[in-house]
Amino acid sequence: MSIQSIFATVGQVKQGLENLSVEQLKRELAEREDLLLVDVREIQEYVDLGAIPGARHAPRGMLEFWADPASPYYRDYFQPDKRVVLYCAAGGRSALAAKALKDMGYPDVAHLEAGFSGWAKAGEAVEPTAAASRWMRKLSADA
Repeated sequence: MSIQSIFATVGQVKQGLENLSVEQLKRELAEREDLLLVDVREIQEYVDLGAIPGARHAPRGMLEFWADPASPYYRDYFQPDKRVVLYCAAGGRSALAAKALKDMGYPDVAHLEAGFSGWAKAGEAVEPTAAASRWMRKLSADA
């Protein structure tokens, strides 16, 4: 049995999703009040690199638990009547996350195809997050 490439899987998943460009996301952020922007990167990425302004952080590993109203981990900013747009670093994890939310029953889900790196490379605003985070990188004794 051979292992299917995750990149092939992500490519297949993207075919069934709304894949937003940086410009499309900028337009939606400016025009829509019902948009929930979700950063699914790991906490280290979120703290070290910052975030798209206004985004909520929901690490990919907890997304479904935070988005399920029946879960004890539920976060009430996940509402099925909102437009949900997800992003990660480069668009792979966010595609898988968008599919997961669609599979859960969220009707209006998309993801930023270029990811956070594409957003930052386009010169768009990045919100610093380190000062507001309780997470800290511990330096090794060798540092």
